[in-house]
Amino acid sequence: MTAVEPKQADRSLSELVSSMTDDLTTLLRKEVELAKEELRAEGQKATKVAAGFGAAAGVGHYAGVALVITLGLLLDLLLPMWAAFLIVTVVLGAVAAALAQRARSQLPSLNPAPEQTIETLKEDVQWLKEQKS
Repeated sequence: MTAVEPKQADRSLSELVSSMTDDLTTLLRKEVELAKEELRAEGQKATKVAAGFGAAAGVGHYAGVALVITLGLLLDLLLPMWAAFLIVTVVLGAVAAALAQRARSQLPSLNPAPEQTIETLKEDVQWLKEQKS
Protein backbone atom coordinates (compact mmCIF):
# COMPACT_ATOMS: atom_id res chain seq x y z
CA MET A 1 0.00 0.00 0.00
CA THR A 2 1.24 3.46 -0.83
CA ALA A 3 0.73 6.53 1.33
CA VAL A 4 -1.56 9.18 -0.09
CA GLU A 5 0.17 12.52 -0.39
CA PRO A 6 -1.91 15.62 0.26
CA LYS A 7 -2.45 17.87 -2.76
CA GLN A 8 -1.16 20.80 -0.78
CA ALA A 9 1.68 20.73 1.70
CA ASP A 10 0.85 21.56 5.31
CA ARG A 11 0.48 25.29 5.63
CA SER A 12 1.88 27.32 8.45
CA LEU A 13 -0.33 28.86 11.11
CA SER A 14 0.18 32.35 9.68
CA GLU A 15 -0.90 31.14 6.23
CA LEU A 16 -3.99 29.51 7.70
CA VAL A 17 -4.90 32.67 9.63
CA SER A 18 -4.28 34.80 6.58
CA SER A 19 -6.43 32.52 4.42
CA MET A 20 -9.20 32.50 7.02
CA THR A 21 -9.07 36.29 7.29
CA ASP A 22 -9.35 36.63 3.52
CA ASP A 23 -12.27 34.20 3.45
CA LEU A 24 -14.00 36.03 6.28
CA THR A 25 -13.52 39.39 4.57
CA THR A 26 -15.00 38.01 1.35
CA LEU A 27 -17.88 36.47 3.26
CA LEU A 28 -18.69 39.72 5.05
CA ARG A 29 -18.51 41.65 1.78
CA LYS A 30 -21.00 39.22 0.22
CA GLU A 31 -23.30 39.53 3.26
CA VAL A 32 -23.31 43.31 2.89
CA GLU A 33 -24.13 42.98 -0.82
CA LEU A 34 -26.98 40.62 0.02
CA ALA A 35 -28.36 43.00 2.65
CA LYS A 36 -28.22 45.89 0.18
CA GLU A 37 -30.09 43.87 -2.43
CA GLU A 38 -32.79 42.83 0.03
CA LEU A 39 -33.24 46.40 1.25
CA ARG A 40 -33.40 47.64 -2.34
CA ALA A 41 -36.17 45.13 -3.13
CA GLU A 42 -38.16 46.16 -0.05
CA GLY A 43 -37.59 49.81 -0.93
CA GLN A 44 -39.12 49.21 -4.35
CA LYS A 45 -42.19 47.65 -2.72
CA ALA A 46 -42.48 50.60 -0.34
CA THR A 47 -42.23 52.98 -3.30
CA LYS A 48 -45.16 51.25 -4.99
CA VAL A 49 -47.26 51.48 -1.83
CA ALA A 50 -46.36 55.17 -1.45
CA ALA A 51 -47.28 55.76 -5.08
CA GLY A 52 -50.63 54.16 -4.35
CA PHE A 53 -51.19 56.60 -1.49
CA GLY A 54 -50.13 59.52 -3.69
CA ALA A 55 -52.30 58.46 -6.59
CA ALA A 56 -55.29 58.02 -4.31
CA ALA A 57 -54.75 61.46 -2.84
CA GLY A 58 -54.25 63.20 -6.19
CA VAL A 59 -57.16 61.60 -7.97
CA GLY A 60 -59.32 61.95 -4.90
CA HIS A 61 -58.58 65.64 -4.76
CA TYR A 62 -59.53 66.38 -8.36
CA ALA A 63 -62.55 64.12 -8.30
CA GLY A 64 -63.59 65.64 -5.03
CA VAL A 65 -63.47 69.17 -6.37
CA ALA A 66 -65.48 68.26 -9.44
CA LEU A 67 -67.93 66.20 -7.46
CA VAL A 68 -68.42 68.85 -4.82
CA ILE A 69 -69.28 71.43 -7.41
CA THR A 70 -71.52 69.17 -9.46
CA LEU A 71 -73.39 67.54 -6.61
CA GLY A 72 -73.58 70.71 -4.60
CA LEU A 73 -75.22 72.54 -7.46
CA LEU A 74 -77.51 69.60 -8.16
CA LEU A 75 -78.60 69.28 -4.54
CA ASP A 76 -79.02 73.03 -4.36
CA LEU A 77 -82.11 72.53 -6.49
CA LEU A 78 -83.69 70.47 -3.66
CA LEU A 79 -82.08 71.74 -0.45
CA PRO A 80 -80.50 74.86 0.95
CA MET A 81 -77.01 75.34 -0.48
CA TRP A 82 -75.24 74.73 2.84
CA ALA A 83 -77.02 71.37 3.33
CA ALA A 84 -76.28 70.30 -0.24
CA PHE A 85 -72.56 70.94 0.11
CA LEU A 86 -72.45 69.32 3.58
CA ILE A 87 -73.86 66.09 2.15
CA VAL A 88 -71.30 66.10 -0.65
CA THR A 89 -68.48 66.74 1.81
CA VAL A 90 -69.48 63.79 4.00
CA VAL A 91 -69.66 61.45 1.01
CA LEU A 92 -66.20 62.54 -0.19
CA GLY A 93 -64.80 62.04 3.30
CA ALA A 94 -66.08 58.46 3.30
CA VAL A 95 -64.49 57.78 -0.09
CA ALA A 96 -61.17 59.22 1.08
CA ALA A 97 -61.29 57.05 4.20
CA ALA A 98 -61.93 53.95 2.10
CA LEU A 99 -58.96 54.73 -0.16
CA ALA A 100 -56.69 55.31 2.84
CA GLN A 101 -57.83 52.04 4.44
CA ARG A 102 -57.08 50.15 1.25
CA ALA A 103 -53.55 51.55 1.09
CA ARG A 104 -53.04 50.90 4.81
CA SER A 105 -54.00 47.25 4.33
CA GLN A 106 -50.95 46.89 2.06
CA LEU A 107 -48.54 48.10 4.75
CA PRO A 108 -48.13 44.74 6.56
CA SER A 109 -46.78 43.22 3.34
CA LEU A 110 -43.68 45.39 3.71
CA ASN A 111 -40.77 43.78 5.52
CA PRO A 112 -37.79 46.11 5.99
CA ALA A 113 -35.61 43.47 7.69
CA PRO A 114 -33.20 41.66 5.34
CA GLU A 115 -34.35 38.16 6.40
CA GLN A 116 -32.05 36.21 4.10
CA THR A 117 -29.01 38.17 5.28
CA ILE A 118 -29.93 37.62 8.93
CA GLU A 119 -30.27 33.89 8.30
CA THR A 120 -26.93 33.61 6.49
CA LEU A 121 -25.21 35.64 9.22
CA LYS A 122 -26.49 33.15 11.79
CA GLU A 123 -25.08 30.36 9.64
CA ASP A 124 -21.75 32.22 9.42
CA VAL A 125 -21.57 32.58 13.19
CA GLN A 126 -22.27 28.86 13.58
CA TRP A 127 -19.58 28.04 11.02
CA LEU A 128 -17.06 30.24 12.81
CA LYS A 129 -17.85 28.54 16.12
CA GLU A 130 -17.26 25.17 14.49
CA GLN A 131 -13.96 26.37 13.04
CA LYS A 132 -12.73 27.48 16.47
CA SER A 133 -13.35 24.08 18.02
